[in-house]
Amino acid sequence: MAFETNKFMVVKKKRLEKSTFSVECNVETSVEIDKILSVCQSAQADNVEILNGVANYAGHIDLCVLYMTVDGEIGTLNSSCPFTGKFEDDFICVGDRLGIKVDVADYAIDSFGNGNIKLSCVCEQSGILICGREVGCIATGDEDICMKEDEILVNTLVGQARETFAVESEISIKEPVKKVITSDSQVFVKSVESGVDFVSVGGEVVTKILYLTESDRFETGYTTESFKEEVELAGVTREAVSEAAACVRRSDVKCEVENSDKGVDVKISIPVELQVTSYLEKNQVVVKDLYSTANDLQVSTESFEMTRQMPCDLFEEKIDGTLTLDEDSPRVDKIMFVGGSNLVVTNAYVKGGEVFVEGVTKTNVVYLNDETSALYSVVVEVPFVVSDKTDCEDDAEISVDVVLTDVDVAVKKGREFLFDAKLKITVSKFCQVTGAVISGAQVAEPAPERDCGMELVFASAGQTAWDIAKAIRVREETVIFQNPDLVFPLEKDENVVVFFNMR
Repeated sequence: MAFETNKFMVVKKKRLEKSTFSVECNVETSVEIDKILSVCQSAQADNVEILNGVANYAGHIDLCVLYMTVDGEIGTLNSSCPFTGKFEDDFICVGDRLGIKVDVADYAIDSFGNGNIKLSCVCEQSGILICGREVGCIATGDEDICMKEDEILVNTLVGQARETFAVESEISIKEPVKKVITSDSQVFVKSVESGVDFVSVGGEVVTKILYLTESDRFETGYTTESFKEEVELAGVTREAVSEAAACVRRSDVKCEVENSDKGVDVKISIPVELQVTSYLEKNQVVVKDLYSTANDLQVSTESFEMTRQMPCDLFEEKIDGTLTLDEDSPRVDKIMFVGGSNLVVTNAYVKGGEVFVEGVTKTNVVYLNDETSALYSVVVEVPFVVSDKTDCEDDAEISVDVVLTDVDVAVKKGREFLFDAKLKITVSKFCQVTGAVISGAQVAEPAPERDCGMELVFASAGQTAWDIAKAIRVREETVIFQNPDLVFPLEKDENVVVFFNMR
């Protein structure tokens, strides 16, 4: 008697444990800096190496430092600081895929001068492991083995694909511009649709620039560009559920200023990196039950866990907050500009048919004090909790991407900052499903020899022909053929007669 194992694949997503680490960044400068007004920072993972039990990756932090020189000039420094990180988990295996998110939770300016700015960044890493796992299901061709097959719905990974493209944006300014001080671009995914061997992703790139006019006024310009890209991925069908993650490769953004008859055109080329992942449900034939007509069997089962991916939720929310300066801080006579914002999501969960996202934003504001005729900077920190309706259950797991846009800061009575902005949120939803299959069988002992030619079975209502056949070690079709007047499952208790010398 020979048993074989047929294997099929299921997909499993696992959230890896969050952790923090520190990165020291050194930014070289050729000017003598008197004051650092603001620092904008964003972190991104680049390359990952997955081994059994550990995933090592390399990344970088993009920094934009806004400063004032000893001569009163305002300038910016852009720098990229490399770092390495890792995740350790016994579940990680070679061949798995890993989605990594790194946020700069906080930073400190350790020192500046002598041609160098030294910063310490506290980074928070989180990751979702996406892996295919084999499930073994028994099979045999032996005549004395009776098998009952069933179809189950399994969740599989189609694959991942990555693509980088450029979004071209332009801001026209109707007055002379001395210089563009900073530019900041963010990308937001608005739609993900599965096609045949491709995934279509639509979204927006929001760009903000800070510039200084010839009359020494600080001004801000905004532009929003829509995009729709098709990312090729073999095996995708229209029934597949796909998700997409997007990021701006900030270190590769190009900004050019061109003079025109009506003023200045600021042309910005923004490289956007898309990563799509697709999942597909399919029917899988498995053995639900089995027995031998000739031997006792020792049957083993295997439980497995797989992930069911659900379509993403997209929503927008407004947030606001305040900050009051203490009495020792210089009074605010004029807000000069908002130097940049940072956002960190601290928690996201589903409860009572709603998805909740918690986090904190930190926005750098540079202001003028008339009494000292000097510029000062302050960080407006605003915690937030936003929610929206969702169709998933409370036990669903989610991951979120949040983009902060339309930031506005005003001042009241010279000491109170009023902050408001808009959050654009993408919610990826998935849940864990548990299944079980018969994975193995061993022959124990030969079945006892029969001492009669027939058997009368007192069967109960609800029993099937399979139940009766398994109990007395005959084939299911024997029970059905020899009892043509009975309908299975039985509607009431019945006497079932089976003759062993008939097939």
